[in-house]
This record gives sequence, C-alpha cells and structure tokens, in this order.
Amino acid sequence: MKYRKYRTARRGRRVLVFVALAAAAVVGVGAGARVQPWQPQETSVAVVAPGVTVGEVQLAGLTASEAEAALAASFARPVVLRHGRETWRFAPETLGANADARRAAMYALVADDGSARPLPVRLNRAQLRAWAEKFALAFNRQPTSSRVVLRGLRPRLTKQRAGRRLDGGELEQQVATALRTGERGPLDLAVRTLRPRVTRADIGPVVVIRRDSNRLFLYRGMTPKGMKVVRKFGVATGQPAYPTPLGSFTVVTKQRDPWWYPPQSDWAAGQKPVPPGPGNPLGTRWMGLSEPLIGIHGTPDAASIGYSASHGCIRMQIPEAEWLFEHIEVGTRVFILPA
Repeated sequence: MKYRKYRTARRGRRVLVFVALAAAAVVGVGAGARVQPWQPQETSVAVVAPGVTVGEVQLAGLTASEAEAALAASFARPVVLRHGRETWRFAPETLGANADARRAAMYALVADDGSARPLPVRLNRAQLRAWAEKFALAFNRQPTSSRVVLRGLRPRLTKQRAGRRLDGGELEQQVATALRTGERGPLDLAVRTLRPRVTRADIGPVVVIRRDSNRLFLYRGMTPKGMKVVRKFGVATGQPAYPTPLGSFTVVTKQRDPWWYPPQSDWAAGQKPVPPGPGNPLGTRWMGLSEPLIGIHGTPDAASIGYSASHGCIRMQIPEAEWLFEHIEVGTRVFILPA
C-alpha cells in the first residue's frame, strides 16, 4: 500500500493526516466469500493549544465545539446581587448582555500557546438601564416612623423601620462592569439607609383619660403589654349637657397662672375674665388640647373631682395639675376614651 502525507496549516502548527489509497482485502475463503470495504483510519481532530484562555476560562485540549460550549456555559452564569441577607439572581440575557461564544472558540483554536483574551460581550445599555431602574424602584423603601396606637385601653408604640435607597445609575454601572469582566458576584449593592423621622425613643409621655370612670393615666416607655403607667389621677369630666369630647388629641399650649376668659357659651353668659390667683376656675396650670376650648387644668373646686361636673374640660387637683404640667409637653398625645 502507498500513503500520501497531508498538512493543515494553523499558525505554526502541523496536523498529519494519513489517507489510505489501497484496495480492500478479501475476507473469507471458499464459496460465497464476500469482499468487505476498507475502513479508513480516524483522522486527528484540531484542539486548543495548551494554556489558552478566553474570559479566564481554560480551553486547553478542547475542540471547537467543546470550547464554544464551555464559554457559553460560563457566560450564562447568573449575576448575583446581595444586600444583607437578601440575594437576587439574574441571567445575563435579562440584563441586556450576550456573547458570541462560537467566534471566541474559533479564535482559541488558532491561538498560540498561553494566549489569553477577554470574552467579547455585547451590552444593550438601554435594556440594562430599564432593568436597573425597575429593580431600584422595587427595592427602595421609605422609612416608617414609630407612632402611638391604642390596644384596648392601653397605648402602644409601633416599631419604626429604616428605609433604603438604591441609585439606579450606580447599579447599572456596577452590573455592566461585572458582565464585561465575567464577574458574577455576589455583588454588594451600594445602598443608602434612610432613618425614620420618629423612633420609639423620640415619643414622650402619653395621656389617656377614661371619661366615664373619671380617671387620667400618664404613660411613658414600653412594657411587653404596652406603655408603662407612670401615674394615675382622679379627675372631673364634662356634665351630660357639656360632655368631654372623645378621640385623639394633642397638647397645643401650656400656661402657668392663666387668665380665665368666659367662652361664648350659654353657661358663661354675662361672666367676666378672672385673673390668676385664688378662685381662678383654671387653678394655676392650663394644658390646652387641639379640641377648641377643651383642656386639662387645676380647679379650686376639689369636691368636683371624680364626677361629671365640668363644662367639657378635664379638671384636676391643683397640686396634681402642677405635677402633670411638668411631665408633659406641647405635642403630647391625649386619648379620651368612653370607658
């Protein structure tokens, strides 16, 4: 048999392929012998040279199809984002990125030993920008302040929650860099924390008045069951004809040694203002509420405490009103309940 030697050129490398040109051998003897066709020897397959990498993927010894598959699989890995204990995973195609793994594999097949190059990535910035803005919109959260709520007859403080803000432009740039370099994370998000305007520590005392039982409670601080009772007092509330209003109010003014001015009401018709001093209907302290003409104050009529005897205001013993005056402030929440 005769053989001819063939060569395929690949930038300084040779592949020898032997092609047989002889006739087929005769198989079997005797009657009915058949001639089998000759089976050619397997030819050598081109593979990537040692040390060749594309996008940090080692391709040495791989065929073109194997290199293409390896590059496609590496590029398809999801980009992982992280913030605290939360993680998100997004496919590169979702982010507007794709790569020509076939072209990169063909480059690797003819590259010299030890060659390295990045995987070319095509990035649709409009798609990436739209994704980043949508993600940031869903991620961002406004802070929630603590507030006072009633649970039955007892006030409670809701828990404050910090907000968070992620800049969509910064996120877009961060993800674009990761896609081009082959990094997949986890990428820590650059998040700005938004502090709530009011926390539990910012909320001071709370007053609860139980109208039907003529009791005033001062609360401050927290217990597992609600706010803690600091002190409680007997008070006088409004007569049936002039009931103390129910609801949630705030202290809007505080006055020491106030003047009493007759309101425009039938029960005060013809009366004159009373200056500070003994006999003043308001005693020595006035804590006006956000309900017009209604407030908490001292009274010289101590016998009225414990009864529905006022014209809508909440009366206290003068020394107790003076104590309360020092322990609440403008803005203090006041709940008036029917209990």
